Amino acid sequence: MTAGMSRAQRRVRVLGAVAAAASWSVLFVGAAQPAAADTQAKQWYLSAMQAEEMWKVTTGEGVKVAVIDTGVNSSTSSLRGQVLEGFDATGAPGEETDDYSGHGTTMAELIAGTGNGGGLKGLAPGAKIIPVRIADSGFAKKNSTKANDTVDAIRAAADSDARIISMSFGSPYSMGQEREAVEYAESKGKLFFASVGNDGHKENKKEYPAAYPSVVGIASADRDGKVADYSQHANTVDVASPGNDVPKWCNNSFESYCQGQGTSAATAIASASAALVWSIHPDWTANQVLNVLFDTASRDWKDGERSKYLGHGLIRPSMNVLKGKGDPGDPDISPLTKERTTGSAVSSQKPEDSASPQPAKNGAEGDKPVAAEEEKSSGDESQLGLILGAAAVVVVLGGVAYAVVRRRKAA
Repeated sequence: MTAGMSRAQRRVRVLGAVAAAASWSVLFVGAAQPAAADTQAKQWYLSAMQAEEMWKVTTGEGVKVAVIDTGVNSSTSSLRGQVLEGFDATGAPGEETDDYSGHGTTMAELIAGTGNGGGLKGLAPGAKIIPVRIADSGFAKKNSTKANDTVDAIRAAADSDARIISMSFGSPYSMGQEREAVEYAESKGKLFFASVGNDGHKENKKEYPAAYPSVVGIASADRDGKVADYSQHANTVDVASPGNDVPKWCNNSFESYCQGQGTSAATAIASASAALVWSIHPDWTANQVLNVLFDTASRDWKDGERSKYLGHGLIRPSMNVLKGKGDPGDPDISPLTKERTTGSAVSSQKPEDSASPQPAKNGAEGDKPVAAEEEKSSGDESQLGLILGAAAVVVVLGGVAYAVVRRRKAA
């Protein structure tokens, strides 16, 4: 986008970009919903993303995903046999398979659940989960926990056999030790996905680790092709993924599922998308897998540019799995920073959003320690509401509405 382009011209440009991003949603118009249990029938994105067709090619076998979250209950019907030995970074009683809220187990099932017993069916049911437990604010208030558990968690995930790290947690504070842990994970060849947060309709601050240069920030889209108004867009979105109206465990009793929404689920589904691609290209580096996901994302602006709301567009692993599309590019150059991953330290800011109608937020944020009472939040629980103004754009394509907004949040 040229510097002299007017606000009106930029708005028109983005409208076109949104329409392109909505094009993948045409796949689920008239498509049959999964015929399994009621819970799986509510997983609308499986048919939208052509999961059944992709599973004939790959289910993500051979790929391990480290889930940094509230713990993962390995005994649910959908996760039996799917969870490997992990790490508890909290320092509190219990272990990585003791999920104190149900959130981490939901993320694991969205990635690699088998669907047995009517549970959630993961987008990559052949992948395996390495659980890494950290404390959210509620758990930390009730238990004696480590102050920098996310640092230990990220390093443990980096040292594990996982190729992918999925973290549906965030905080508005950047920490030097956490940044170093993220860079360490990159040096170990990991592909790191994190939720951008669920405060796009409020403060819309940057959230970490999604805001770190080498982490893939994930925004949330819904079944109607709309990017949720809560999905944050503070110059940290790299790609959008389904996240609205996605079933989740109601709580840690694991008795029933509730309907949920948030960038948390979107991050898990994006991580599963990467697992599918990596499974059929096991010799690729993390850079190449991510290059292909960016290259095949649905958009109509210039390749390599990022929309503030959509990043590189809407994730579509089927374009590579089923059609072989996508340029893997240089195995050693990060598509996030454009720098050699084995070289010097990356820059402290993500690239500016050149396909966005709004100027990027200016002002570098220095490393700040996390206050003892500062909450770490998962990307759930926000009510959906369309913003019919400058912060959102609604487009109708093939009878399917597609809106744009994103959310991120600190906890």
